[in-house]
Amino acid sequence: MEAFLTALTIFVLAVFVGFEIITKVPPTLHTPLMSGSNAISGITLIGAVISTGAQESTVSTILGVAAVILATITSWVGLW
Repeated sequence: MEAFLTALTIFVLAVFVGFEIITKVPPTLHTPLMSGSNAISGITLIGAVISTGAQESTVSTILGVAAVILATITSWVGLW
């Protein structure tokens, strides 16, 4: 349970920091940043699929599916 809380804390902090960084980007840097962001989303998607396929436990499978969904949404939104 302690490992799960640690992982959840890191995930929440990463989401918060990522949101704060992205909202502070000036419009002139938006396009180069989005191309890098799309590349990172692709790497995240691969890792999420591997994590989901490992089926270590029910929690890791659920988190893996959530990661696949979020990475896919991020990649899709980045195309707009």
